[in-house]
Amino acid sequence: MDIKRLRILREFADRGSIGAVAAAMHLTPSAVSQQLKVLSKEVGVEVLEPIGRNVRLTDAGQALVLRADTIIAAVDHATDEMRAYRGGSTPVRLASFPSGAALLLPRVLPWARADGVTVLASELDVGYLEAPKALADNHIVVTHRDVRAATMSDARVAVTELAREPIDVVVSRNSAFAQHDSVDAGDLADSDWISVEGGFPVDDVLLSVAAVTGVQPRVTQRLLNFDTIEALVAAGEGIALMPRYVIRNPGVKPLVLNGVRAARVYEALTRPDPSASVSRVVEHLRAAARFAAG
Repeated sequence: MDIKRLRILREFADRGSIGAVAAAMHLTPSAVSQQLKVLSKEVGVEVLEPIGRNVRLTDAGQALVLRADTIIAAVDHATDEMRAYRGGSTPVRLASFPSGAALLLPRVLPWARADGVTVLASELDVGYLEAPKALADNHIVVTHRDVRAATMSDARVAVTELAREPIDVVVSRNSAFAQHDSVDAGDLADSDWISVEGGFPVDDVLLSVAAVTGVQPRVTQRLLNFDTIEALVAAGEGIALMPRYVIRNPGVKPLVLNGVRAARVYEALTRPDPSASVSRVVEHLRAAARFAAG
C-alpha cells in the first residue's frame, strides 16, 4: 500500500467528501477519486461506497483508516527522529479555544522552542464534540468541556486531560453580592445574567443553576469574549459565570457558587501515538496548566 494513498484515505475520513480532500491536498477531485480506486484494488476490497450522489467509507474502509493512522504515525515518528539528527526546528500545529490559548501559550511557545519545536498556533472556538474535526489540519487541538460531561470516546482521537478550572460567579464590586465570598444558587434566581453562546461549558453550568433553583435564568446578553462580559458585569449590567483563571477586571468580584458542581476541563486532543515533538508540546501544555492553577 502506498503511504500517499493512505494519507488521502485518512483525509477523506477527516473531511467527509472528495471535494474537501482535493482542496486540502491541492489535487483535483478526479485525482483523489482515482487514487482511492487504486487503493481499493491494492487491498482487494472497496473502501468507498455510494450514498446518494456522494460516497462514504465502507466498513473495510473505516477499518483501514485506523491502520492508516498507525502507519502514518510510524512514518511521522521516523521523520521527527531524522529531523532531530539533521538539526533545525520541528513544526507542530496547535489550535485552541481563545481563553485557553491566552492562558497556556505564553509559556508553551518558549518552552517548546527550547526543545527545537516551533508551535504554529491558531484559535478555534467550537463546541466540544466538534473539536476533533480540527485534527484534520492540526497536530493538537486544545478544547474544553463541562466537568459533568463525559470525555469523548473515539478510536482515532487520544485525549489528555490538562486541567480542571473552577467556574465562579462574577458580580460588580458595587453589588450587594460583593460583600460575600460565595453565593448559593438559589440567591441568584432574580438576577440578570450575561452568558456565552449555548454549547460551551459556562452555559452548561448556567443550565445547572436553573435545575437547582427551578427558575430559568434571565439571560439579557450572550457574548463570546470574556473581557466584554467582565466589562458589562463591572458596569452593573448583570452577573455572569466565568472560568476562574481568566478573571482579570478589577471592577468585578468572583464568588464561589455553592450547590452546583461548576468547572470546565481542559483537554488536548491528538491522533493516537503522536510523534515525540507533539508529545513534548502536550507535556508543556500540562505544565503550563499546572502553573496557571498555582
